[in-house]
Amino acid sequence: MCRALAFSALLVLALPVGVLHAETAYDQAVKVWRTPEEINAWIAANFSYDLARAVQLSATQRAKNGAVSIHEPAAFFETGSGVCVDLARFGVETLRRIAPQSDPKYLMLELEPARIQGITLRLHWLASFKRDGKSYFFADSKRPGRIAGPYDDVHAFIDGYAYDGRKVLAFREVETYEKTRRTRAVTRQPAPPGP
Repeated sequence: MCRALAFSALLVLALPVGVLHAETAYDQAVKVWRTPEEINAWIAANFSYDLARAVQLSATQRAKNGAVSIHEPAAFFETGSGVCVDLARFGVETLRRIAPQSDPKYLMLELEPARIQGITLRLHWLASFKRDGKSYFFADSKRPGRIAGPYDDVHAFIDGYAYDGRKVLAFREVETYEKTRRTRAVTRQPAPPGP
């Protein structure tokens, strides 16, 4: 038994690394890309919007059918198909791998509601990054292949942003696309006077 385990271990050590963990096309791209412009060029050439997925991800459908996962960057890279949050995740997480100093973040916009196929859509996601003290925005499913900027800050970008004539009602620049629970501040009450 010990001899069989030792032989198996030697076989594993003798295999090329690629056999144990096949490098994906995405991993190869990330080794080559160095700038948001390179990511953006891939987006311009490959992104296609998936309306059926948008319906699945709507708050109405998720309440009915449960959560739908957001595409991981490597999976998204294989198809190029998704919705705004898939594209934003691809932009942010890829930029974090190749240029973390650019401080990539998610920009979540709450827009005036729109009804499509009987469901209500409110949220729109993009990616942001910094360069030379200025803010830039990309990975926008409404404008794939475009980098907007430089702007002094996110407010300057939002002031000029239009999405099919719908107003931006609120926005947040955040570290993750995942919904976070809001916490309430708890105030300590002084102990009641003793007897």
